[in-house]
Amino acid sequence: MTISMFLDPVRPWRVLIAGAGAIGCTLAARLAAAGHTVDLLARGRTLQTLREQGLVLDDLDGRWHSPVRAIAHVDERQNEHGNEPAPDLVLLCSKSQDLPALAEQVQPCLGPGTLIVPLVNGVPFWFFHGAGGRFDGQTVQAVDPQGRLAQALPLDQVLGAVVFVTAESTGAGRVRSRTPHLLMLGEPAGGLSPRLQALCEMFAQAGIEARPQERLRDTLWTKLIANLTSNPLSVVTRATLQAIYSDPVLLETVRAVMHETMLVASAYGARLSIDPIEFLQLGAGMGAVRTSMLQDFERDRPLELAAIGDAVVELAERYALPMPATRTLLSQTRWHAARRAERRLAEPATA
Repeated sequence: MTISMFLDPVRPWRVLIAGAGAIGCTLAARLAAAGHTVDLLARGRTLQTLREQGLVLDDLDGRWHSPVRAIAHVDERQNEHGNEPAPDLVLLCSKSQDLPALAEQVQPCLGPGTLIVPLVNGVPFWFFHGAGGRFDGQTVQAVDPQGRLAQALPLDQVLGAVVFVTAESTGAGRVRSRTPHLLMLGEPAGGLSPRLQALCEMFAQAGIEARPQERLRDTLWTKLIANLTSNPLSVVTRATLQAIYSDPVLLETVRAVMHETMLVASAYGARLSIDPIEFLQLGAGMGAVRTSMLQDFERDRPLELAAIGDAVVELAERYALPMPATRTLLSQTRWHAARRAERRLAEPATA
């Protein structure tokens, strides 16, 4: 039996969302409001607040107070609700460096009919799965060095995603989003499968635009160029997107990194539809927005440099493509992160 034989976009789905950050909560709220059964894997204060007060999302369509079930461990699905069937869909919503641990957490509840969709930034661990060519089936060491993800998640049940959902947490279990919810979804091996179409229809009925992509890696490379030209540079300069893509001094670095990454994308057969000049104009038009990496830096959180930067450099090395500007930018970003950590350690403890 194939997964697509069991998926009906109209009937309620059983959905497990692992990761109760801004993106996970946004999707959980909309899917639950559409009548799907949503389990939301959370921890700490967020778990407690979700259990006591529920999940609240404010977005362009209004306020959603959605009936999600907050759980601390996937075993709670069985302990509380008996012999509950495996979820139809698992959404992994986390920073890329947290994905291996999250994948191992959800593994016990996966069934042979469960669709798995990682919603992370950067080069995905499934990049070479179904890709064809000389690297088919190989591992991207920067994002899955021990192969934990490939072992924990059945690759034939994985669908790829490129996320264009922007949201921010305003408190535990409280999320605000001021842009349309958009996902690009695709089969790692390409094509438009019945299960991909069913998933996109299910999202659409919940008010989440989901576009099926025959060649998802093309879209992925466009997002990688955006991430790599903005996120690390925002940490080095503390600049917003508007400044990064319009300041003449910063544009020198942006253009160098963009051209290096476009060359790598071309080596892997990507069909990029972006115009470099228009790309810079669109970036500047985003306004005074701070990147997610800059926000993580300011909150002393780990930075997603491995998936957003190191993985692209690793892909370039397979074709002996030099990336001097990108390597320098990544090194500078790590320098700033290390100096900030040193300053924090040197600060006197407060009572």
